[in-house]
Amino acid sequence: MSQFTEALVVTPLADGKSWIIYKDFFYDVGEEGSGDRIQVDLGFVTDFASVPRFLWWALPKWGVYGNASVIHDWLYWTQKRSRQESDNIMLEAMTVLEVNPIIKKLIYYAIRSFGWWAWARNEWDREAGLNRVAKDQIIDHEAKSNRPGLLKRTMEQVMPVKDDAEKAIEEKITTNKNKDVDATKVVVNENLQKKKAIKNEKASATEDNL
Repeated sequence: MSQFTEALVVTPLADGKSWIIYKDFFYDVGEEGSGDRIQVDLGFVTDFASVPRFLWWALPKWGVYGNASVIHDWLYWTQKRSRQESDNIMLEAMTVLEVNPIIKKLIYYAIRSFGWWAWARNEWDREAGLNRVAKDQIIDHEAKSNRPGLLKRTMEQVMPVKDDAEKAIEEKITTNKNKDVDATKVVVNENLQKKKAIKNEKASATEDNL
């Protein structure tokens, strides 16, 4: 049978939502000594189970399945295996931990149905330059995770953040528009002044004739 080969050692970060791996953590897939070993690196920041928020009341992020959740979270981060294989390893690891069969199935169906979002989030995080392995935070008890929330990261994909070049172009366009508006105001004011002067001249001529 597959096996966790080390005890899971973690410490919480100051944000109260994330934990950091305090010691390399291993899991042998298939059976112990199979040669297919997963290593979760020291310093990996995890939030445990990739369970949708609306299911937390029934399936909290931490439970008997905690060790399996860390392995699954790591697999979703590294993405060196397919999402299907990662979910199957989660199922296998929960069996090793003797998780209640009903809970095990619920978690498995939850990650199969909704895990694509967590998978995509990890892709977006990497593209944004985020590194979830933060060894420098291990001894920093005031450290917080700098990982954006799921909704925030998703909104960034729907409404991408503009880069400096795009901002510069927009500023230039806005500046030019403002200049055009100012120039138009000057022309209008000049025309009004001319009309006013002509009107005054006519009024003066009329008075002289009288």
